Amino acid sequence: MNGWVLLLRMALRRDRVLIPAWVAVFVVVSFGSAAATATLYADPVQLAAAGHAVNATPALVALYGPVYDVTSLGAIGMMKMNAMGAALVGLLGLLLVIRHTRADEEVGRTELAAAGAVGRHAALAAGVGTAAIGVLAVSGLSAVALAAAGLPLAGSLTLGAAWAACGLVFVAVGAFAAQLATAARASRGIAVTALLAAYVLRATGDTSGPSWLTWASPVGWSQQMRAYAGDRWWPAAFALLAAAVVTGAAVLVEQRRDLGAGLLADRPGPAHGGPTGPLSLAWRLHRMALAGWAVGFVVLGFLLGSIASSVPQFLKGSSAAAEMIRALGGTDRLIDAFLATELDFTAVIAAAFAISLIVRLAGEEAHGRAEEVLATPTGRVPWALAHLGVALLGSALLIVMLGAAAGLARALATDDPGQLVSVAGASLVRIPAAWTMAALALLLYAASARAATWAWAALVGVVVLGEFGPLMRLPDWMQELSPYRHVPPLPGGDLEVAPLAVLLVLVAALVALGAALYRRRDITPG
Repeated sequence: MNGWVLLLRMALRRDRVLIPAWVAVFVVVSFGSAAATATLYADPVQLAAAGHAVNATPALVALYGPVYDVTSLGAIGMMKMNAMGAALVGLLGLLLVIRHTRADEEVGRTELAAAGAVGRHAALAAGVGTAAIGVLAVSGLSAVALAAAGLPLAGSLTLGAAWAACGLVFVAVGAFAAQLATAARASRGIAVTALLAAYVLRATGDTSGPSWLTWASPVGWSQQMRAYAGDRWWPAAFALLAAAVVTGAAVLVEQRRDLGAGLLADRPGPAHGGPTGPLSLAWRLHRMALAGWAVGFVVLGFLLGSIASSVPQFLKGSSAAAEMIRALGGTDRLIDAFLATELDFTAVIAAAFAISLIVRLAGEEAHGRAEEVLATPTGRVPWALAHLGVALLGSALLIVMLGAAAGLARALATDDPGQLVSVAGASLVRIPAAWTMAALALLLYAASARAATWAWAALVGVVVLGEFGPLMRLPDWMQELSPYRHVPPLPGGDLEVAPLAVLLVLVAALVALGAALYRRRDITPG
């Protein structure tokens, strides 16, 4: 363990922007959710009706979990963020610990540090410590924000502790996954798969049963702490015990493996190479990520389509909530407005997928792999455009698959096959907006490899301006800065082709400018 404190300080310094950004997002979302619920459900009768409507809708229970106390403002207000928030905190924990263990080992930082007076387990201890600090900071400050928004202090502390408990479990899962594979990407895949499995177990236990499946999931343990609905702390003991056991297993594996090796042996590649070229390389690098996102989008789309029919019942007691959905969706028909709003949000997530692929270009450059590719006859612009092409096609595919899944669920629920065409067609108009964000990310990367990460800040700004602008009553000129603001409000609204054409022209202009800038700047040496 010698030197682990110094490595911890170095890791925290590297994450001096990442962790505060996660904290800020969670604090703002938590405070906004709590404050909005107090406004929308001021009447206890309306509050109880909303809670009963949630519990009577299996798709909502599967997605967010049951409401254990329909008379509790906190239980209703944090319905979406109860299980979902615990899973997101777990995602933060596993990403952080893998970033400071297997990712550092893969690029040689761990070997460089090990050349000094650093113990065998120092890097793992520093990675676990950094991730734990991030998890506790997000959970603790979110609890403070909830209490500041007017929710009961006891329930706010319980919810923060529930998130922290789940997050610590997946810090341990991430630490163990880092010992299994030789690449950080594979380790993240293993850990995220475990997180998704835990969420599915929780959803299955809460809906179709058996109920013990909920208790087999770390997400279920956090949910069973029942924040604002009894405030039980004892389920956190399961999480702490699991975190300790899995972390111990990670230490044992690390002690017995070679530096750079993993418990799982690498599979040999094919005897003969496939198609060559920058596009083939980009596809091989991103195809597994696209497959994982596609599965998630199909499941999410089917859930949203199933939930849509229950929206009028859920909002029956609150005219304010119904008006909010209509304002966001841009149409007076409540179900259509709900679907339009959700399609907009999922198109933002699809843009996040595209941005992640562009940002990976900066990682390829920082780790020296870009130099190796560009040392061949491959040009830098074709190499960058190949990654952009996969990002554009991948984001479009995700949007269409989600729309088709939601339309199929609506068709099954209403016995109207036309719903499949209507909802799937409505998803298509969101593609140019997602492409605009991907093209902007390419432009930022073309200007500077470090500037690529600013695409995430741009995406957050777009969400604030375009999605919440009508609710925050921002000036029209500010709302118009978001490409999603120019998307026709489908289903339910009128199709306008001109704004979509303008967005496509903007995409082409951003890509052309990015290509020109990238051709002229230096490549960062690895």
